[in-house]
Amino acid sequence: MALIRFCLLLLLSLPALAAEPRANPSPQDSARTLELENQPVFVFQAEQAGLTPEQRLQRTLQRIRGLDDEDLKQTVRYQPLADPRLRGMALSINGKPLLTILDGDLDPGDQLTLEQAAARVQARLNGLRQAALEQRSLEQIATSTLLALLASALFVAALALIARIRSASRRRLARQPIGRLPWLSGRFDVVRFLRAAECQLVDITALLSALVAGYVWLSYTLSRFPATRPLGRKLGQSFWQLLSTIVDDILSALPGLATVAVIFLLTRLANRALTLLFGAVERGQLDLPGLHAETVGATRRLAAVVLWLFALIVAYPYLPGAGSDAFKGVSVFFGLMVTLGSAGLMNHAMSGLVLIYARAFRPGDYVRIGEVEGTVSELSTLSTKLITGQGYEITIPNAVTVGGRVSNYSRHHATAGAMIATRVTIGYDTPWRQVEALLELAARRTPGIDPACPPQVRKLALQDFYIEYELQAKALPDAQTPQLRDALHGQILDAFNEFGVQIMSPHFVEQPATQVVVPPARWREPPAGQ
Repeated sequence: MALIRFCLLLLLSLPALAAEPRANPSPQDSARTLELENQPVFVFQAEQAGLTPEQRLQRTLQRIRGLDDEDLKQTVRYQPLADPRLRGMALSINGKPLLTILDGDLDPGDQLTLEQAAARVQARLNGLRQAALEQRSLEQIATSTLLALLASALFVAALALIARIRSASRRRLARQPIGRLPWLSGRFDVVRFLRAAECQLVDITALLSALVAGYVWLSYTLSRFPATRPLGRKLGQSFWQLLSTIVDDILSALPGLATVAVIFLLTRLANRALTLLFGAVERGQLDLPGLHAETVGATRRLAAVVLWLFALIVAYPYLPGAGSDAFKGVSVFFGLMVTLGSAGLMNHAMSGLVLIYARAFRPGDYVRIGEVEGTVSELSTLSTKLITGQGYEITIPNAVTVGGRVSNYSRHHATAGAMIATRVTIGYDTPWRQVEALLELAARRTPGIDPACPPQVRKLALQDFYIEYELQAKALPDAQTPQLRDALHGQILDAFNEFGVQIMSPHFVEQPATQVVVPPARWREPPAGQ
């Protein structure tokens, strides 16, 4: 990659990028640097014939100022010094000496020979000589002006083309419909949001294209004239250096991106295999220990999350910029946000997993959670939704569900059916045998109660003013608990009204005049004696 960058810079750079002049010279180096038209040419470092480097610089400047137009038409040449005692190169133009490059002038860090250093200085001086001739040539000035005007015309045409393409793209976007997104429907105006984002993307692309065209035009126009050529070439060099850096970074990132693509494909293949496996279990085509129809969906999602997180961890070092401080800072910031904001979220999520893997209930079951009773409509990661008998939707956080009592009226033995129970409180003046007989009669009359299993009546408590009875009856396997309880209560009311027994829980303000007891003659009043 470094070789590609060096080749691009070598093709697009100028001789002024030679190694002798320093990019950030010290005050001592500045006093010894030969600089013409704001361009450094050479740094004198050694003494020659008693002349200091500064004196050699001044002598060279005097020689250059003494050149005339005929001298500038000739090229700068260099040759070894005639004095065998000195090792160096002499540069001259039209037979007139300009400067001498000695072996002591070379910096070991530049790793240049005398011939290479002389060649670089020669190229710089010839470039400056050519620029000076162009400044004095009307024909060259006219040519540069025409080229600049042509570049300006092309720039204006490019701007017009960019504006036309932008307008056409926006019109095409306005005519092109956006497909439906069911997962975002009803939340906000998705179409307007996406349309605005697409238009903004078109505008940003047009603006960047115009800026690039303007930068290229300015660099080319400035480089046409000798006075502004250094600035134009500097702009051009910066642009091409940036472009070469981008190309080099893209080429350097290709192996890592290829590795990430391979990891992504392998992970997707493994995820597809897991989906097929869990799908077979869910359809009953495959039986695996520990997997049930109620939990296979959650297990599939958990396995997919773990698989993709593992793939992300493996692919992270190969992502472009993964080792940069900015990438690490963003990762730490994102992790901190997730840590601070997911305390309660993870509590509900883990509670949801407990409910799913405990198989406490599933969608469609009729349950009672705390004081809420209804049909489960949704069991998600964070909450459980119930539809009550009044048609309301109640959302219960999973942490609350796990921490409370859950009664599932839809879960019972596959063939035995579920037990249904209800309670009544009757005063002490009603014979308990008659109450038991009435409750059993009501149970036998209720459709959905298993006639093969006799109902049972228990006396749960002897309170101060009444007795609390509980009726337990076995429901048929296909009976629905809410409807069955409602029918049973109706039959209890009918039976008690039929035999003239009041369903009430008496409370006495003062002691009754007669004792509230049941004489033996009434112990087996109908239907107890029947």
